[in-house]
Amino acid sequence: MAVMNFGGVNENVVTREEFPLEKAREILKNEVIAIIGYGVQGPGQSMNLRDNGFNVIVGQRKDSKTWDKAVADGWVPGQTLFEIEEACQRATIIQYLLSDAAQIAVWPLVKKHLTAGKALYFSHGFAITYKERTNIIPPADVDVILVAPKGSGTSLRRMFLQGRGLNSSYAIFQDATGHAYERVVSLGIGVGSGYLFETTFQREVYSDLTGERGTLMGAIQGIFAAQYDVLRAHGHTPSEAFNETIEELTQSLMPLVAENGMDWMYANCSTTAQRGALDWWKPFRDAAKPVFEKLYAEVACGNEAQRSIDSNSQTDYRVKLEEELAAMRNSEMWQAGAVVRKLRPENN
Repeated sequence: MAVMNFGGVNENVVTREEFPLEKAREILKNEVIAIIGYGVQGPGQSMNLRDNGFNVIVGQRKDSKTWDKAVADGWVPGQTLFEIEEACQRATIIQYLLSDAAQIAVWPLVKKHLTAGKALYFSHGFAITYKERTNIIPPADVDVILVAPKGSGTSLRRMFLQGRGLNSSYAIFQDATGHAYERVVSLGIGVGSGYLFETTFQREVYSDLTGERGTLMGAIQGIFAAQYDVLRAHGHTPSEAFNETIEELTQSLMPLVAENGMDWMYANCSTTAQRGALDWWKPFRDAAKPVFEKLYAEVACGNEAQRSIDSNSQTDYRVKLEEELAAMRNSEMWQAGAVVRKLRPENN
């Protein structure tokens, strides 16, 4: 573990140079890793572990679309693909990667196979942080650990295949064996992390829920819609409004920010853009900060968690979800986006 300075604050991080893949494989050579759930994180993490030489099996409900997806990805029924309970029984490390609502439903089945010395692994701090609401309380004689890639399972897999890594946080909630640190870091390296930074289950879920509802998804969609609507109301065409709101940001500017930071991107734009951006970013910050404060408070008190549990547990959740996504997809802004994407040079 190394101590790195981030903007004047020291943090514990683990890099692939100091903790190479060979070391991770040696530590976990006698472990059987069961991936429970093959939805968002399951495919990327399981295939990366498999390609990195770990002993991995998948547990999934039979006769489901995700079972069929696992078979299509090369998992073999009866050899590396099993029903959830059998996978849990065979495993020494259970990677619990079902959705938060599904984790609650399946927990009684998983818990009975958490015998002494096993490890229970999460990629989200939700179940443990809100255990009074989820009733997910692990036995005292198992390790409880977390590796949370900072991105989707799809991104994790794509970056792995490109020879890159997606940064992840790691945490230890319970060290029953004395080997939780070696296990969690080895798994973090195994799933394809670029580097690992230390957190807690609580900090992970608080930051994650805030980020998803904020700049990662919720706030950014809201800002997109607000600017697009203003441009359209003032007579700009759908193409112009979409290009100035989203296309230029995602295709031109954000890659520059990712490579060198916001100041570098500002420095390499026109002087007119520089001046305007520097003048206006603080008013936007000041307008948005109260919303973020309210959001964080809702996350910290558990209201956001309860809303998620209540909503995602409904039998018609998927139907309602598709209705909401269809409304977004069919909005003028994203219909314009579909046309713009088709006109990109790589698609012609």
